[in-house]
Amino acid sequence: MAWGQSGAVMALYHSGVLADIVIILGILGVFYGITQVGREWAGVLRPTVVIDLSFRALPRYTLFSLVRGLAAYCISFLFTIVYGYWAAKDRLAERLLVPILDILQSIPVLGFMPGVVLALVSVFPNSNTGLELAAVFMIFTGQAWNMTFSFYNSLKSVPAYLQEAGTIYHFNWWQRLTQIEMPYSAVGLIWNSMMSMAGGWFFLMVTEAFQLGNRDFRLPGIGSYMSVAVEKGDVPAMAAAVIAMVLMIVALDQLLWRPMVVWAQKFRIEDTSQEESMDSWFLDLLHHSHILRWIGAANSSIGHAFGSLISRFFRYPHRNMPGNSPVVSAPTGHGVPNRPSFSVVFARVLFFLLAAGLVFALTQVIRLLISVRIDEWLHLLRSDLLTLTRVTAAIVLGTLWALPVGLRIGLSPKLSKIMQPIVQVAASFPAPMLFPAVILLLALLRVNIGFGSVMLMLLGTQWYILFNVIAGAQAIPSDLKEAAASYRITGRQRFWSLYLPAIFPYLVTGWVTATGGAWNASIVAEIVTFRGQTLRAQ
Repeated sequence: MAWGQSGAVMALYHSGVLADIVIILGILGVFYGITQVGREWAGVLRPTVVIDLSFRALPRYTLFSLVRGLAAYCISFLFTIVYGYWAAKDRLAERLLVPILDILQSIPVLGFMPGVVLALVSVFPNSNTGLELAAVFMIFTGQAWNMTFSFYNSLKSVPAYLQEAGTIYHFNWWQRLTQIEMPYSAVGLIWNSMMSMAGGWFFLMVTEAFQLGNRDFRLPGIGSYMSVAVEKGDVPAMAAAVIAMVLMIVALDQLLWRPMVVWAQKFRIEDTSQEESMDSWFLDLLHHSHILRWIGAANSSIGHAFGSLISRFFRYPHRNMPGNSPVVSAPTGHGVPNRPSFSVVFARVLFFLLAAGLVFALTQVIRLLISVRIDEWLHLLRSDLLTLTRVTAAIVLGTLWALPVGLRIGLSPKLSKIMQPIVQVAASFPAPMLFPAVILLLALLRVNIGFGSVMLMLLGTQWYILFNVIAGAQAIPSDLKEAAASYRITGRQRFWSLYLPAIFPYLVTGWVTATGGAWNASIVAEIVTFRGQTLRAQ
Protein backbone atom coordinates (compact mmCIF):
# COMPACT_ATOMS: atom_id res chain seq x y z
CA MET A 1 0.00 0.00 0.00
CA ALA A 2 2.81 2.39 0.96
CA TRP A 3 4.65 1.64 -2.28
CA GLY A 4 1.48 2.38 -4.26
CA GLN A 5 0.97 5.72 -2.51
CA SER A 6 4.61 6.63 -3.05
CA GLY A 7 4.33 5.75 -6.74
CA ALA A 8 1.21 7.91 -7.08
CA VAL A 9 2.97 10.88 -5.48
CA MET A 10 5.98 10.45 -7.80
CA ALA A 11 3.64 10.26 -10.79
CA LEU A 12 2.02 13.54 -9.72
CA TYR A 13 5.51 15.02 -9.21
CA HIS A 14 6.86 14.09 -12.65
CA SER A 15 3.63 14.98 -14.46
CA GLY A 16 3.77 18.51 -13.07
CA VAL A 17 0.38 18.26 -11.38
CA LEU A 18 1.91 18.51 -7.89
CA ALA A 19 3.90 21.60 -8.90
CA ASP A 20 0.79 23.24 -10.36
CA ILE A 21 -1.17 22.50 -7.16
CA VAL A 22 1.61 24.08 -5.08
CA ILE A 23 1.65 27.17 -7.31
CA ILE A 24 -2.14 27.58 -7.16
CA LEU A 25 -2.09 27.25 -3.37
CA GLY A 26 0.75 29.75 -3.25
CA ILE A 27 -1.19 32.27 -5.36
CA LEU A 28 -4.25 31.86 -3.12
CA GLY A 29 -2.02 32.33 -0.06
CA VAL A 30 -0.56 35.52 -1.54
CA PHE A 31 -4.03 36.94 -2.19
CA TYR A 32 -5.09 36.09 1.36
CA GLY A 33 -1.96 37.75 2.75
CA ILE A 34 -2.56 40.87 0.63
CA THR A 35 -6.12 41.21 1.96
CA GLN A 36 -4.96 40.83 5.56
CA VAL A 37 -2.13 43.32 5.15
CA GLY A 38 -4.35 45.73 3.18
CA ARG A 39 -6.90 45.67 5.99
CA GLU A 40 -4.15 46.52 8.49
CA TRP A 41 -2.75 49.34 6.33
CA ALA A 42 -6.19 50.88 5.78
CA GLY A 43 -7.12 50.61 9.46
CA VAL A 44 -7.65 53.68 11.63
CA LEU A 45 -4.47 55.01 13.28
CA ARG A 46 -4.68 54.10 16.96
CA PRO A 47 -3.23 56.29 19.74
CA THR A 48 -1.96 53.16 21.51
CA VAL A 49 -1.38 49.64 20.23
CA VAL A 50 -1.90 46.60 22.44
CA ILE A 51 0.36 43.73 21.38
CA ASP A 52 -1.31 40.37 21.95
CA LEU A 53 1.24 37.92 23.42
CA SER A 54 -0.98 34.88 22.88
CA PHE A 55 0.40 32.19 20.58
CA ARG A 56 -2.57 32.42 18.19
CA ALA A 57 -1.64 36.03 17.32
CA LEU A 58 1.91 35.08 16.33
CA PRO A 59 1.19 33.73 12.78
CA ARG A 60 -0.61 36.96 11.85
CA TYR A 61 2.19 39.10 13.32
CA THR A 62 4.77 37.02 11.46
CA LEU A 63 2.86 37.57 8.20
CA PHE A 64 2.84 41.36 8.76
CA SER A 65 6.60 41.44 9.41
CA LEU A 66 7.30 39.20 6.41
CA VAL A 67 5.31 41.47 4.08
CA ARG A 68 7.12 44.56 5.38
CA GLY A 69 10.48 42.87 4.83
CA LEU A 70 9.62 41.69 1.30
CA ALA A 71 8.14 45.09 0.35
CA ALA A 72 11.31 46.81 1.55
CA TYR A 73 13.40 44.27 -0.38
CA CYS A 74 11.52 44.96 -3.64
CA ILE A 75 12.16 48.69 -3.22
CA SER A 76 15.81 47.98 -2.33
CA PHE A 77 16.22 45.84 -5.45
CA LEU A 78 14.87 48.58 -7.73
CA PHE A 79 17.06 51.15 -5.96
CA THR A 80 20.07 48.85 -6.37
CA ILE A 81 19.64 48.44 -10.13
CA VAL A 82 19.02 52.13 -10.84
CA TYR A 83 21.56 53.65 -8.43
CA GLY A 84 24.26 51.01 -8.99
CA TYR A 85 23.93 51.22 -12.77
CA TRP A 86 24.02 55.02 -12.75
CA ALA A 87 27.11 55.10 -10.50
CA ALA A 88 28.94 52.49 -12.59
CA LYS A 89 28.15 53.96 -16.01
CA ASP A 90 28.35 57.71 -15.44
CA ARG A 91 31.90 58.69 -14.50
CA LEU A 92 30.88 62.21 -13.48
CA ALA A 93 28.02 61.05 -11.25
CA GLU A 94 30.16 58.23 -9.84
CA ARG A 95 32.36 60.73 -7.99
CA LEU A 96 29.32 61.93 -6.05
CA LEU A 97 27.06 58.87 -5.87
CA VAL A 98 29.57 56.43 -4.35
CA PRO A 99 30.59 58.70 -1.43
CA ILE A 100 26.90 59.47 -0.78
CA LEU A 101 26.16 55.74 -0.68
CA ASP A 102 29.03 55.17 1.75
CA ILE A 103 27.77 57.95 4.02
CA LEU A 104 24.17 56.73 3.91
CA GLN A 105 25.08 53.18 4.89
CA SER A 106 27.05 54.49 7.87
CA ILE A 107 24.23 56.63 9.29
CA PRO A 108 22.43 54.67 12.04
CA VAL A 109 18.90 53.62 11.15
CA LEU A 110 17.69 55.30 14.34
CA GLY A 111 18.97 58.60 12.94
CA PHE A 112 16.39 58.45 10.14
CA MET A 113 13.52 57.15 12.21
CA PRO A 114 11.95 60.02 14.20
CA GLY A 115 11.78 62.43 11.26
CA VAL A 116 10.53 59.82 8.79
CA VAL A 117 7.84 58.50 11.15
CA LEU A 118 6.52 61.95 12.06
CA ALA A 119 6.54 63.12 8.42
CA LEU A 120 4.70 60.10 7.01
CA VAL A 121 2.20 59.95 9.87
CA SER A 122 1.35 63.61 9.22
CA VAL A 123 0.77 62.80 5.53
CA PHE A 124 -1.60 59.93 6.44
CA PRO A 125 -3.10 61.09 9.76
CA ASN A 126 -6.24 58.94 9.68
CA SER A 127 -4.85 55.51 8.77
CA ASN A 128 -1.94 53.17 9.45
CA THR A 129 -0.56 53.75 5.94
CA GLY A 130 1.98 56.38 7.00
CA LEU A 131 3.24 54.27 9.89
CA GLU A 132 3.49 51.19 7.68
CA LEU A 133 5.36 53.13 5.00
CA ALA A 134 7.74 54.44 7.66
CA ALA A 135 8.42 50.88 8.84
CA VAL A 136 9.06 49.73 5.26
CA PHE A 137 11.41 52.68 4.72
CA MET A 138 13.32 51.91 7.90
CA ILE A 139 13.78 48.29 6.84
CA PHE A 140 14.83 49.58 3.39
CA THR A 141 17.62 51.62 5.00
CA GLY A 142 18.94 48.40 6.53
CA GLN A 143 18.83 46.53 3.21
CA ALA A 144 19.67 48.70 0.23
CA TRP A 145 23.26 49.81 0.72
CA ASN A 146 25.15 46.51 0.64
CA MET A 147 23.09 45.28 -2.33
CA THR A 148 23.92 48.48 -4.22
CA PHE A 149 27.63 48.22 -3.42
CA SER A 150 27.64 44.59 -4.59
CA PHE A 151 25.93 45.40 -7.89
CA TYR A 152 28.11 48.47 -8.47
CA ASN A 153 31.33 46.52 -7.86
CA SER A 154 30.13 43.70 -10.12
CA LEU A 155 29.40 46.15 -12.95
CA LYS A 156 32.87 47.66 -12.55
CA SER A 157 34.53 44.23 -12.75
CA VAL A 158 32.74 42.68 -15.75
CA PRO A 159 35.52 41.01 -17.80
CA ALA A 160 36.60 42.86 -20.94
CA TYR A 161 35.91 39.86 -23.18
CA LEU A 162 32.25 39.87 -22.13
CA GLN A 163 32.01 43.58 -22.93
CA GLU A 164 33.66 42.93 -26.30
CA ALA A 165 31.16 40.15 -26.99
CA GLY A 166 28.36 42.65 -26.42
CA THR A 167 30.02 45.02 -28.88
CA ILE A 168 30.40 42.30 -31.52
CA TYR A 169 26.73 41.36 -31.24
CA HIS A 170 25.69 45.04 -31.30
CA PHE A 171 23.94 44.86 -27.93
CA ASN A 172 22.22 48.01 -26.81
CA TRP A 173 22.46 49.06 -23.16
CA TRP A 174 19.35 47.08 -22.16
CA GLN A 175 20.67 43.88 -23.75
CA ARG A 176 24.04 44.39 -22.05
CA LEU A 177 22.32 44.85 -18.70
CA THR A 178 20.00 41.85 -18.97
CA GLN A 179 22.25 39.42 -20.86
CA ILE A 180 25.74 40.26 -19.60
CA GLU A 181 25.84 42.46 -16.52
CA MET A 182 22.90 41.14 -14.50
CA PRO A 183 23.92 37.48 -15.00
CA TYR A 184 27.52 38.31 -14.10
CA SER A 185 26.30 40.08 -10.93
CA ALA A 186 23.78 37.38 -9.98
CA VAL A 187 25.77 35.33 -7.44
CA GLY A 188 27.00 38.31 -5.43
CA LEU A 189 23.66 40.10 -5.64
CA ILE A 190 21.70 37.08 -4.39
CA TRP A 191 24.00 36.51 -1.41
CA ASN A 192 23.88 40.21 -0.56
CA SER A 193 20.10 40.05 -0.90
CA MET A 194 20.09 37.36 1.79
CA MET A 195 22.31 39.57 3.92
CA SER A 196 19.97 42.50 3.28
CA MET A 197 16.96 40.57 4.52
CA ALA A 198 18.99 39.61 7.58
CA GLY A 199 19.93 43.27 8.06
CA GLY A 200 16.26 44.19 7.93
CA TRP A 201 15.38 41.64 10.62
CA PHE A 202 18.28 42.98 12.72
CA PHE A 203 16.39 46.23 13.43
CA LEU A 204 12.92 44.68 13.39
CA MET A 205 12.40 45.19 17.14
CA VAL A 206 13.36 48.87 16.87
CA THR A 207 11.28 49.50 13.74
CA GLU A 208 8.04 47.86 14.87
CA ALA A 209 8.24 48.91 18.54
CA PHE A 210 9.08 52.59 18.06
CA GLN A 211 7.92 55.05 20.71
CA LEU A 212 8.72 58.77 20.76
CA GLY A 213 8.09 60.54 24.05
CA ASN A 214 4.53 59.79 25.07
CA ARG A 215 3.46 58.86 21.53
CA ASP A 216 3.07 55.19 20.62
CA PHE A 217 4.07 54.27 17.05
CA ARG A 218 4.17 50.50 17.52
CA LEU A 219 2.99 48.18 14.77
CA PRO A 220 1.70 44.61 15.14
CA GLY A 221 4.51 42.31 14.05
CA ILE A 222 7.00 39.76 15.27
CA GLY A 223 9.46 42.55 16.20
CA SER A 224 6.99 44.33 18.49
CA TYR A 225 5.90 40.93 19.84
CA MET A 226 9.53 40.21 20.79
CA SER A 227 10.00 43.68 22.26
CA VAL A 228 6.92 43.47 24.50
CA ALA A 229 7.78 39.90 25.53
CA VAL A 230 11.29 40.99 26.57
CA GLU A 231 9.89 44.06 28.37
CA LYS A 232 7.42 41.93 30.36
CA GLY A 233 9.86 39.07 30.91
CA ASP A 234 7.44 36.59 29.31
CA VAL A 235 9.80 33.68 28.60
CA PRO A 236 7.24 31.45 26.78
CA ALA A 237 6.33 34.35 24.47
CA MET A 238 10.03 35.07 23.81
CA ALA A 239 10.63 31.40 22.97
CA ALA A 240 7.56 31.34 20.69
CA ALA A 241 8.77 34.49 18.89
CA VAL A 242 12.21 32.98 18.35
CA ILE A 243 10.67 29.77 16.98
CA ALA A 244 8.37 31.76 14.67
CA MET A 245 11.28 33.82 13.34
CA VAL A 246 13.43 30.72 12.77
CA LEU A 247 10.59 29.00 10.90
CA MET A 248 10.03 32.11 8.76
CA ILE A 249 13.73 32.40 7.89
CA VAL A 250 14.05 28.68 7.05
CA ALA A 251 10.90 28.86 4.89
CA LEU A 252 12.32 31.88 3.03
CA ASP A 253 15.59 30.03 2.56
CA GLN A 254 13.99 26.88 1.15
CA LEU A 255 11.32 28.58 -0.98
CA LEU A 256 13.22 31.66 -2.19
CA TRP A 257 16.94 31.98 -1.49
CA ARG A 258 18.10 28.39 -2.00
CA PRO A 259 16.36 28.11 -5.40
CA MET A 260 17.86 31.46 -6.43
CA VAL A 261 21.37 30.44 -5.37
CA VAL A 262 21.08 27.19 -7.36
CA TRP A 263 19.57 29.02 -10.35
CA ALA A 264 22.42 31.58 -10.33
CA GLN A 265 25.05 28.84 -10.70
CA LYS A 266 24.33 28.70 -14.43
CA PHE A 267 25.84 32.18 -14.73
CA ARG A 268 29.22 31.09 -13.36
CA ILE A 269 32.04 31.79 -15.81
CA GLU A 270 33.93 28.53 -16.34
CA ASP A 271 34.90 26.03 -19.00
CA THR A 272 34.34 22.93 -16.88
CA SER A 273 31.47 21.71 -14.74
CA GLN A 274 31.40 21.82 -10.95
CA GLU A 275 32.69 18.81 -9.07
CA GLU A 276 29.47 18.78 -7.00
CA SER A 277 26.30 20.32 -8.36
CA MET A 278 24.05 22.35 -6.06
CA ASP A 279 20.38 21.43 -5.90
CA SER A 280 17.07 22.68 -4.54
CA TRP A 281 14.05 20.44 -4.05
CA PHE A 282 11.68 23.37 -4.55
CA LEU A 283 13.36 24.49 -7.79
CA ASP A 284 13.25 20.90 -9.07
CA LEU A 285 9.53 20.82 -8.27
CA LEU A 286 8.89 24.09 -10.11
CA HIS A 287 10.70 22.82 -13.21
CA HIS A 288 7.83 20.34 -13.74
CA SER A 289 5.10 23.00 -13.60
CA HIS A 290 2.93 23.57 -16.68
CA ILE A 291 1.68 26.89 -15.29
CA LEU A 292 5.20 28.30 -15.04
CA ARG A 293 5.93 27.22 -18.62
CA TRP A 294 2.88 29.16 -19.83
CA ILE A 295 3.85 32.18 -17.72
CA GLY A 296 7.45 31.94 -18.97
CA ALA A 297 6.35 31.88 -22.61
CA ALA A 298 4.10 34.91 -22.06
CA ASN A 299 6.82 36.76 -20.14
CA SER A 300 9.35 36.06 -22.88
CA SER A 301 7.32 37.89 -25.52
CA ILE A 302 6.26 40.65 -23.13
CA GLY A 303 9.82 41.05 -21.86
CA HIS A 304 11.19 41.26 -25.40
CA ALA A 305 8.68 43.96 -26.31
CA PHE A 306 9.34 45.84 -23.05
CA GLY A 307 13.11 45.61 -23.52
CA SER A 308 12.86 46.90 -27.08
CA LEU A 309 10.67 49.80 -25.93
CA ILE A 310 12.80 50.82 -22.96
CA SER A 311 16.08 50.53 -24.87
CA ARG A 312 14.73 52.87 -27.55
CA PHE A 313 13.33 55.35 -25.05
CA PHE A 314 16.41 55.39 -22.79
CA ARG A 315 19.45 55.24 -25.06
CA TYR A 316 22.58 55.09 -22.94
CA PRO A 317 25.77 55.90 -24.88
CA HIS A 318 28.09 52.95 -25.29
CA ARG A 319 31.23 55.04 -24.84
CA ASN A 320 30.47 55.61 -21.13
CA MET A 321 30.67 51.93 -20.35
CA PRO A 322 33.79 51.07 -18.35
CA GLY A 323 36.09 48.44 -19.66
CA ASN A 324 35.25 49.08 -23.32
CA SER A 325 37.51 50.42 -25.98
CA PRO A 326 36.25 53.57 -27.68
CA VAL A 327 33.58 52.77 -30.22
CA VAL A 328 32.38 55.16 -32.86
CA SER A 329 28.61 55.50 -32.69
CA ALA A 330 26.66 54.68 -35.80
CA PRO A 331 25.42 57.76 -37.64
CA THR A 332 21.78 58.60 -37.34
CA GLY A 333 21.55 59.22 -41.06
CA HIS A 334 22.61 61.79 -43.70
CA GLY A 335 25.75 62.68 -41.78
CA VAL A 336 23.86 64.14 -38.84
CA PRO A 337 25.79 63.48 -35.59
CA ASN A 338 24.09 61.74 -32.69
CA ARG A 339 22.30 64.06 -30.30
CA PRO A 340 22.36 63.37 -26.56
CA SER A 341 19.69 60.82 -25.73
CA PHE A 342 16.88 61.43 -23.26
CA SER A 343 18.57 59.22 -20.65
CA VAL A 344 21.83 61.21 -20.80
CA VAL A 345 20.04 64.55 -20.50
CA PHE A 346 17.86 63.19 -17.68
CA ALA A 347 20.92 61.80 -15.84
CA ARG A 348 22.75 65.12 -16.16
CA VAL A 349 19.76 67.14 -14.93
CA LEU A 350 19.24 64.75 -12.02
CA PHE A 351 22.95 64.87 -11.17
CA PHE A 352 23.06 68.68 -11.05
CA LEU A 353 19.84 68.80 -9.00
CA LEU A 354 21.38 66.32 -6.57
CA ALA A 355 24.62 68.31 -6.43
CA ALA A 356 22.70 71.55 -5.84
CA GLY A 357 20.68 69.92 -3.07
CA LEU A 358 23.86 68.68 -1.41
CA VAL A 359 25.50 72.10 -1.63
CA PHE A 360 22.44 73.69 -0.04
CA ALA A 361 22.33 71.06 2.71
CA LEU A 362 26.06 71.46 3.32
CA THR A 363 25.76 75.23 3.73
CA GLN A 364 22.93 74.75 6.23
CA VAL A 365 24.97 72.22 8.19
CA ILE A 366 28.00 74.53 8.21
CA ARG A 367 25.86 77.41 9.52
CA LEU A 368 24.58 75.11 12.25
CA LEU A 369 28.03 73.84 13.21
CA ILE A 370 29.66 77.27 13.40
CA SER A 371 28.04 77.72 16.81
CA VAL A 372 29.80 74.62 18.22
CA ARG A 373 32.63 75.52 20.59
CA ILE A 374 36.19 74.32 20.00
CA ASP A 375 36.24 72.20 23.17
CA GLU A 376 33.07 70.42 21.97
CA TRP A 377 34.73 69.78 18.60
CA LEU A 378 37.74 68.24 20.35
CA HIS A 379 35.47 66.03 22.47
CA LEU A 380 33.55 64.97 19.35
CA LEU A 381 36.77 64.19 17.48
CA ARG A 382 38.04 62.09 20.39
CA SER A 383 34.73 60.20 20.55
CA ASP A 384 34.78 59.60 16.78
CA LEU A 385 38.31 58.21 16.95
CA LEU A 386 37.33 55.84 19.76
CA THR A 387 34.29 54.60 17.83
CA LEU A 388 36.40 54.28 14.67
CA THR A 389 38.87 52.14 16.61
CA ARG A 390 36.06 49.87 17.81
CA VAL A 391 34.60 49.64 14.29
CA THR A 392 38.02 48.69 12.89
CA ALA A 393 38.53 46.10 15.63
CA ALA A 394 35.11 44.58 14.89
CA ILE A 395 35.93 44.35 11.16
CA VAL A 396 39.31 42.70 11.85
CA LEU A 397 37.82 40.18 14.29
CA GLY A 398 34.98 39.43 11.88
CA THR A 399 37.42 38.86 9.01
CA LEU A 400 39.62 36.51 11.05
CA TRP A 401 36.83 33.95 11.41
CA ALA A 402 34.52 34.77 8.46
CA LEU A 403 37.23 34.42 5.80
CA PRO A 404 38.20 30.77 6.47
CA VAL A 405 34.65 29.70 7.39
CA GLY A 406 33.13 31.45 4.36
CA LEU A 407 35.68 29.83 2.04
CA ARG A 408 34.95 26.42 3.50
CA ILE A 409 31.19 26.85 3.05
CA GLY A 410 31.38 28.43 -0.40
CA LEU A 411 33.75 25.84 -1.85
CA SER A 412 31.59 22.88 -0.79
CA PRO A 413 28.08 22.64 -2.31
CA LYS A 414 27.20 19.91 0.19
CA LEU A 415 28.26 22.03 3.17
CA SER A 416 26.61 25.12 1.66
CA LYS A 417 23.29 23.28 1.47
CA ILE A 418 23.50 22.49 5.20
CA MET A 419 24.95 25.77 6.43
CA GLN A 420 23.03 28.28 4.30
CA PRO A 421 19.83 28.20 6.41
CA ILE A 422 21.85 28.06 9.64
CA VAL A 423 23.89 31.12 8.65
CA GLN A 424 20.74 32.97 7.63
CA VAL A 425 19.04 32.22 10.95
CA ALA A 426 22.11 33.36 12.87
CA ALA A 427 22.48 36.54 10.79
CA SER A 428 18.77 37.36 10.91
CA PHE A 429 18.32 36.93 14.64
CA PRO A 430 17.87 40.41 16.20
CA ALA A 431 21.19 41.01 17.94
CA PRO A 432 19.70 43.39 20.56
CA MET A 433 17.96 40.35 22.07
CA LEU A 434 21.40 38.83 22.70
CA PHE A 435 22.83 41.96 24.30
CA PRO A 436 21.73 41.11 27.88
CA ALA A 437 23.41 37.69 27.74
CA VAL A 438 26.60 39.13 26.19
CA ILE A 439 26.73 41.97 28.74
CA LEU A 440 26.25 39.49 31.58
CA LEU A 441 29.14 37.43 30.23
CA LEU A 442 31.31 40.55 29.91
CA ALA A 443 30.43 41.53 33.50
CA LEU A 444 31.42 38.07 34.76
CA LEU A 445 34.72 38.37 32.89
CA ARG A 446 35.14 41.95 34.20
CA VAL A 447 35.47 43.36 30.69
CA ASN A 448 34.93 47.11 30.38
CA ILE A 449 31.98 48.20 28.19
CA GLY A 450 34.44 50.16 26.04
CA PHE A 451 36.01 46.86 24.94
CA GLY A 452 32.78 44.92 25.25
CA SER A 453 31.02 47.19 22.76
CA VAL A 454 33.34 45.77 20.09
CA MET A 455 31.76 42.36 20.67
CA LEU A 456 28.29 43.91 20.51
CA MET A 457 29.18 45.56 17.17
CA LEU A 458 30.57 42.25 15.94
CA LEU A 459 27.17 40.60 16.43
CA GLY A 460 25.73 42.79 13.69
CA THR A 461 28.66 43.21 11.27
CA GLN A 462 30.41 39.86 10.90
CA TRP A 463 27.66 38.48 8.65
CA TYR A 464 28.32 41.03 5.89
CA ILE A 465 31.84 39.66 5.54
CA LEU A 466 30.74 36.02 5.77
CA PHE A 467 28.01 36.30 3.13
CA ASN A 468 30.32 38.07 0.67
CA VAL A 469 33.13 35.55 1.17
CA ILE A 470 30.68 32.68 0.54
CA ALA A 471 29.45 34.43 -2.62
CA GLY A 472 33.02 34.98 -3.81
CA ALA A 473 33.99 31.37 -3.13
CA GLN A 474 30.97 30.07 -5.05
CA ALA A 475 31.87 32.29 -8.01
CA ILE A 476 35.40 30.83 -8.39
CA PRO A 477 35.45 28.97 -11.75
CA SER A 478 35.99 25.22 -11.48
CA ASP A 479 38.64 25.30 -14.22
CA LEU A 480 40.84 27.50 -12.02
CA LYS A 481 40.48 25.05 -9.13
CA GLU A 482 41.29 22.15 -11.47
CA ALA A 483 44.34 24.02 -12.77
CA ALA A 484 45.54 24.55 -9.19
CA ALA A 485 45.05 20.85 -8.49
CA SER A 486 46.94 19.91 -11.69
CA TYR A 487 49.91 22.03 -10.62
CA ARG A 488 49.64 20.55 -7.11
CA ILE A 489 49.08 23.94 -5.53
CA THR A 490 47.75 23.20 -2.06
CA GLY A 491 47.45 24.67 1.41
CA ARG A 492 48.61 28.22 1.99
CA GLN A 493 49.94 28.58 -1.54
CA ARG A 494 46.47 27.84 -2.98
CA PHE A 495 44.92 30.34 -0.58
CA TRP A 496 47.31 33.17 -1.49
CA SER A 497 47.54 32.47 -5.24
CA LEU A 498 43.95 31.40 -6.03
CA TYR A 499 41.34 31.87 -3.33
CA LEU A 500 42.26 35.30 -1.97
CA PRO A 501 42.68 37.01 -5.38
CA ALA A 502 39.44 35.42 -6.63
CA ILE A 503 37.30 36.51 -3.68
CA PHE A 504 39.04 39.84 -3.02
CA PRO A 505 36.43 42.05 -4.81
CA TYR A 506 33.71 40.34 -2.76
CA LEU A 507 35.78 40.73 0.40
CA VAL A 508 36.18 44.46 -0.23
CA THR A 509 32.40 44.75 -0.65
CA GLY A 510 31.99 42.86 2.62
CA TRP A 511 34.41 45.20 4.42
CA VAL A 512 32.67 48.32 3.10
CA THR A 513 29.18 47.13 4.05
CA ALA A 514 30.38 45.70 7.37
CA THR A 515 31.91 49.08 8.22
CA GLY A 516 28.55 50.72 7.61
CA GLY A 517 26.89 48.02 9.70
CA ALA A 518 29.35 48.60 12.55
CA TRP A 519 28.69 52.35 12.57
CA ASN A 520 24.98 51.53 12.49
CA ALA A 521 25.34 49.17 15.45
CA SER A 522 27.45 51.65 17.43
CA ILE A 523 24.36 53.60 18.47
CA VAL A 524 23.02 50.56 20.36
CA ALA A 525 26.40 49.04 21.33
CA GLU A 526 28.03 52.02 23.08
CA ILE A 527 25.00 52.88 25.24
CA VAL A 528 23.38 49.81 26.79
CA THR A 529 20.78 49.53 29.55
CA PHE A 530 21.25 46.45 31.73
CA ARG A 531 19.39 45.68 34.97
CA GLY A 532 18.24 49.28 35.28
CA GLN A 533 21.77 50.61 34.84
CA THR A 534 22.94 52.54 31.76
CA LEU A 535 26.40 51.50 30.55
CA ARG A 536 28.20 54.03 28.35
CA ALA A 537 31.39 53.52 26.37
CA GLN A 538 33.70 56.51 26.21
